[in-house]
Amino acid sequence: MSARTVITGMGVAAPNGLGVDRYWKAVLGGTTGIGPVTRFDATDYPSRLAGQIDDFTAADHLPGRLLPQTDVSTRLGLAAADWAIADAGIDAETVPDYEMGVVTSNAQGGFDFTHREFHKLWSKGPEFVSVYESFAWFYAVNTGQISIRNKMRGPSAALVGEQAGGLDAIGHARRTVQRGTSLVVSGGVDSALDPWGYASQLASRRVTTATDPERAYLPFDVHASGYVPGEGGAILVIEDEASARERGAPRIHGAISGYASTFDPRPDSERPPGLRRAAELAIADAGLTPGDIDVVFADGAGVADLDRAEADAVTAVFGRRGVPVTAPKALIGRLYAGGGPVDVVAAVMSIRDGVVPATGRTGEVPDEYGIDLVTGEPRTLAVRHALVLARGRWGFNSAVVVSAP
Repeated sequence: MSARTVITGMGVAAPNGLGVDRYWKAVLGGTTGIGPVTRFDATDYPSRLAGQIDDFTAADHLPGRLLPQTDVSTRLGLAAADWAIADAGIDAETVPDYEMGVVTSNAQGGFDFTHREFHKLWSKGPEFVSVYESFAWFYAVNTGQISIRNKMRGPSAALVGEQAGGLDAIGHARRTVQRGTSLVVSGGVDSALDPWGYASQLASRRVTTATDPERAYLPFDVHASGYVPGEGGAILVIEDEASARERGAPRIHGAISGYASTFDPRPDSERPPGLRRAAELAIADAGLTPGDIDVVFADGAGVADLDRAEADAVTAVFGRRGVPVTAPKALIGRLYAGGGPVDVVAAVMSIRDGVVPATGRTGEVPDEYGIDLVTGEPRTLAVRHALVLARGRWGFNSAVVVSAP
């Protein structure tokens, strides 16, 4: 039996709240973080909504020397890591530097930073391009910057799996801990809300063209018309339970008890998508059965055919209306690599408080979906084990089981 892997620290940067407590209060209160794009003139774009973080000023959270060399996503990631590390009660004296690793996911790179530098290149010349462009755009930069800032020299990695990547990072961190590293900082953060980054997201043709923020992103609803892009994510501190207790961790929020990932077959294959298999494998990895799962935090694409496919996977595992399902990301948008880790935090809070948040403004679920979607108001429910699902474009599927401390 592998050592139990637990969560000792959490940091969230979400469009409807900075910090775990503010985010959770907003989710339970149904406070949306979705609104009109304000960072550029989106008048001529077919979609004009996003889950923006408007109350984050990087200079309030990070030293000035980091500002010229970091993209928005890295700044958010560094701040969330600082909050998670403080929550876990970690300092230079508690854990040796080579016993601490960093595993993060990022799906979009440093869009805002690199496009600003490209504009300099094209309009002024190469001598005007920042030297930091050599790494600020890169998918691995959040892992690197968190590692350097916190002197974490243990095994580290960066993963890219679009919306599924954040759960993959947490799963990889768990595996790293089980192989002997005492502590791993893990999660995912993304941001691409500059003009080019936003346009790249619209290229999927899965982004809604709805103009009312209150009715734009409706996972599993008969009126679902696509999703809303967002920014932000969550960073967690994941530890071996025995090591955490030995060092006197202030608290254990929960456990990462199961993880699995699968990949869909090619589009013309007769084989089914891999989400059901990912869920089944993660539950088995946790030593549980489907009947042990109290709630599912769904991927919730907000696209009719994808919602139907996810509903089919859930009912295949749990039976028709066999488990409560929720998608709180409907209030903040799809955060790509950040989405799964934020849902893991929400799962931890559901376990702590005995309540399952509602799915944004979704209210009319097709009967043929057969799922027990939590809508309208949060549902009081004793939660011991939660299943978190995520799917990335091009076939990535990931599942994590979060359990009570």
